[in-house]
Amino acid sequence: MGMPLELNTMIVTKGREERLEENLFLLVKEGYRLYPIDIPLEVKKTIEGDTSGTAIIKKLEWSGKETFVTYQLVSLNSTN
Repeated sequence: MGMPLELNTMIVTKGREERLEENLFLLVKEGYRLYPIDIPLEVKKTIEGDTSGTAIIKKLEWSGKETFVTYQLVSLNSTN
């Protein structure tokens, strides 16, 4: 039996991110997802939305049909 796996090249938060430290965030996504680690990725609130910043994934964990993504925000796009 196969395992469903999704490959992602951007971080889409849908406003569900949790701040762990100043620029470190945790995002829990449903299902098993694979992201590149230690490479800058776009961060968006929605998939069709504007880029809100750039982040580097520091840790990726799969557990209980969920993916736990720990990422560091390295730049933030201002809305001014």
